[in-house]
Amino acid sequence: MYFRPGTHEEAGLSFSPIKAIISPRPIGWISSRGEDGSINLAPYSYFNAISEQPPMVIFSSAPMGNSGHKDSIRNVMETEEFVVNIVSSALGNAMNITSGGLPYGESEFAAANLEIADCETVSVPRVAASPAALECKLWKVVELPKPDNADAGIMVVGTITGIHIDDKVIRDGKVDVTAFQPLARLGYMDYAQITNVFSMKRPDTD
Repeated sequence: MYFRPGTHEEAGLSFSPIKAIISPRPIGWISSRGEDGSINLAPYSYFNAISEQPPMVIFSSAPMGNSGHKDSIRNVMETEEFVVNIVSSALGNAMNITSGGLPYGESEFAAANLEIADCETVSVPRVAASPAALECKLWKVVELPKPDNADAGIMVVGTITGIHIDDKVIRDGKVDVTAFQPLARLGYMDYAQITNVFSMKRPDTD
């Protein structure tokens, strides 16, 4: 099967398969604060680490119809800070609740009954129950190419300025992901949880 992006229906597919092909994808559960002090929490599956030195992450958002971009984009552009909260399997339902479109200023933390914890290098709060959280300062906002008949997407690039890890998920000096089983995004409405881990040594090229 071969087809060009945007012609999946002609190929006999009900939905675009791109998200199913590029999977699993980590979920960036982004907390942010607006200039007015309101707090937002929303999950992004277009999220990842892009650099170790300096430590940097990205997340991106497409416009949501006539309502524009998610509140996270607005807040990050206003205050230039955000936090990436890691989604454990136990937090899956709460994460899903925060994906709903609440009016600006209404707290997803409250809607999902999530406790807030303070950060050290940013004024944005984090999810207290998250197994790990990354405090971030905005480096750059990038407007993505504008598609036909739609507004352009926005990519946020941030530098990690602080790291929180729950001591219970550290084993022998390393983060044990099986201790909290992070959720990953697949295609369509599907998710996966990491329960099995194996290692492979890189080939010796000497």
